[in-house]
Parts: sequence; C-alpha cells; structure tokens
Amino acid sequence: MLKEFKEFAMRGNVIDMAIGIIIGASFGAIITSIVADIVTPPIGLLLGNVDFSNLFITLKQGNPAGPYLSVPAAKAAGAITLNIGLFLNSVISFILVAFPIFLLVKTMNRLKRKEAAAAPVTTKECSFCAMSVPVKATRCPHCTSELG
Repeated sequence: MLKEFKEFAMRGNVIDMAIGIIIGASFGAIITSIVADIVTPPIGLLLGNVDFSNLFITLKQGNPAGPYLSVPAAKAAGAITLNIGLFLNSVISFILVAFPIFLLVKTMNRLKRKEAAAAPVTTKECSFCAMSVPVKATRCPHCTSELG
C-alpha cells in the first residue's frame, strides 16, 4: 500500500497540483493583504471613515451589553454578529483573484480556437467504404474504388 501511495504521489500531475495549491495559498494571502490594506481603506474614507473590517450588525447582545467597537470585542463579549465588512473584503478578494483567472482562461480558449481553425484538412472519407483516405488520393487504399 505504501508503494502504491508513493507511485501516486510521484506522478507529475500530483506534484504540479501541490505546487499550484501552495502558490495559490500564497497568492491568496497577498490578495487578502491588498484588499484589507490598500483597496478598502480609501473606499472606507470616501464613505465617511468606515472601517470595513469592523462593519458589523449585532444580532444578539453579549455580556456585557454593547455597543461594541469592533468584531473581536463583540465576540469576546459573546455577542452574535453579522460581519458585513469581512464579507465585503472576501467578495473583493474573490473578484481580484477570479477576474485575472477568467482573463487567462478566455485567452487560452481563444488560442485553442485559432489552432483548431488553422489546422488544414488532410483526409477525406471514402464514399464507398467510409474509411479515411488522404485528400490527394484518387483511389481508396482500402476498397480500391475511384474517388471523385
């Protein structure tokens, strides 16, 4: 069983996937920092000094009762909160990650379509035996019929 696992783990696809996951996690940390430290502070400033990380609604008071100045303070008091700001940060992070990936996939699909369209037709089908023959053939090599 250990031998089978080693064979599975050493396949190229598994190693490539592991590298992709590690780089993706690092990239995710960078995007989270960009959103929390660069994107949302100016937006919060434009909206009247709103700190997105502490934008929340208290659904149930804790002990001691609020108002709470931050999400961690509310959580420490045992309050139940609806963390709108943290959700908005996550949505912005998702968009910042998903949009470039979408553009990459779109570009790759366009390149694949160009390759498929550029490939010349090199074979045709014999009308008598339905086998594939070269375009320039005048006789089918399978059934010896004359091709038009």
